[in-house]
Amino acid sequence: MGFLYSRAGLEEDRVWSQLEGKFGNRDTNDDRILHYAFTELLNNAIEHSQGSRIRVLIEKGMPLAFEIDDDGVGIFELIRSSLHLPSHLVALQELSKGKLTTSPEKHSGEGIFFVSKAGARFEVESNGLKWLVDNTILDQGIFSSPGRKGTRARFELVPGRNRPLEDIFAEYTSEFRFTRTRTVVKLFAHGVNLVSRSEARRLLNGLEKFSEIILDFNRVAGVGQGFVDEIFRVWARQHPEVELIPTNMNAPIEFMVQRVIAVDSAPTRDRPL
Repeated sequence: MGFLYSRAGLEEDRVWSQLEGKFGNRDTNDDRILHYAFTELLNNAIEHSQGSRIRVLIEKGMPLAFEIDDDGVGIFELIRSSLHLPSHLVALQELSKGKLTTSPEKHSGEGIFFVSKAGARFEVESNGLKWLVDNTILDQGIFSSPGRKGTRARFELVPGRNRPLEDIFAEYTSEFRFTRTRTVVKLFAHGVNLVSRSEARRLLNGLEKFSEIILDFNRVAGVGQGFVDEIFRVWARQHPEVELIPTNMNAPIEFMVQRVIAVDSAPTRDRPL
């Protein structure tokens, strides 16, 4: 079922009050997750889309799902132009890290990051790209999509199978601050290999805002010495206050990472020239 609204003067809490009954019966935890995700994504469309209308689509069943579709400039174009980034792809990659906002005086940049972790699946489609987060298989992907005006955000939840919001926030916070992020390395790769130092710099851009970074190498086939050295020696030396935690490495990647770490921690006289 779909509902069309004029963006001007729209308030997300009022829309939620009107539509929450359309999702059907659900337990308290599912209700809190739906409420959080719905209002975060609708607020994002209201405050940032620069469009004229917003369409809300609700799907009952397994899973429960909703979509918020606006006719604005597109989220990746808004991020690209506001932060002077080279492409929509780079804007998507930056969004995936968390703590990204085009209005720092109003927003912390945490909303979409935590919404993407809260349900079974989450996707954002805009400016010819789609970012998909599938929490049922702990994977993410970037896909091309037909050109469309505005942004479509979709959130899916499997009733009765969801972690409490407190557990999700606790996974990425310390002393009530958003200090930890999980960066999916393959989102920054062209293909399945990462070789260059420039790729590493794109991956690391902005991550100094966190104190702990989980680098997820799931489905990355190989890495180059320059890529690994840039992360685990050059950047790590520049940011000693940040802990880098690589995970889901295959054997060749683990060898490359451990080699760089071992060389960097060895006494100067033992290091290769």
